[in-house]
Amino acid sequence: MSLPGSNDQEKLEALASQTYKNQAIWFLNAFWDKLEGEAERIWDYQHKCDEYDLQKHEEGCALDELNAHRLLEAFNETMTVREMRDSLRESGAIKKEGRLKMVPLVHWLVFRYKQDFHKLVNASQGDNKAEIEAAQRLLDEVNQLFLEADAAAQAAAEAARAAKASEEAAIQREADAKASEQEAVAREADAVTAQKELEAALAEVKAQEDAYNAKTEQLKKKSEEGGVVSRNKAKNELAQHLGEDPLPLRRAKI
Repeated sequence: MSLPGSNDQEKLEALASQTYKNQAIWFLNAFWDKLEGEAERIWDYQHKCDEYDLQKHEEGCALDELNAHRLLEAFNETMTVREMRDSLRESGAIKKEGRLKMVPLVHWLVFRYKQDFHKLVNASQGDNKAEIEAAQRLLDEVNQLFLEADAAAQAAAEAARAAKASEEAAIQREADAKASEQEAVAREADAVTAQKELEAALAEVKAQEDAYNAKTEQLKKKSEEGGVVSRNKAKNELAQHLGEDPLPLRRAKI
């Protein structure tokens, strides 16, 4: 299996047009004897490219500059996309003229691991079946671990959301209980105040009624005792007293 192109630069362009996964596999196959220990990290790079390629995901082959910088930041890499391109231009891997807008994974891998792009694009991919199968198995394992980690993260996030919702509901119930308690205390205070006002009003009515009855009895007694003049005077006062409007007293009783 070989790459199309009349020169190594064109072959690199052909490799860069393949999916992130195929770029990673080709690179690992070419330098397996040197970079076997870096296989897992290379697959991590590939997965991040799949994630940051917002349009094509795993079917993509290159990131825009913004997401290429995100890729570098995700792995705490200190170099920049511009430094990578300058290095690749000096090596002849990419053309010196023009501005490249996209960053293929294989460009980053060549720069990151300082490998010869000539050897990369001309590396045999058909006579190392065992290495290819090993790389594929490792990729499958990493993919499975990635899926399991993603599922665990989603489950943890869902559990956290449920716990937060439960906590918020408990806080709301507590707030409602406090509000109900305060409302009950306020109603009880109003009832106590109303009871006191009623008792005071009844006491006032009783006092007025007692005074009225006492005056009635006093005038009755005067109208029956003493001289004629004093009795007649008392009778007149009694008649006036009994003829007074008892409406305020009746209203108070009601």
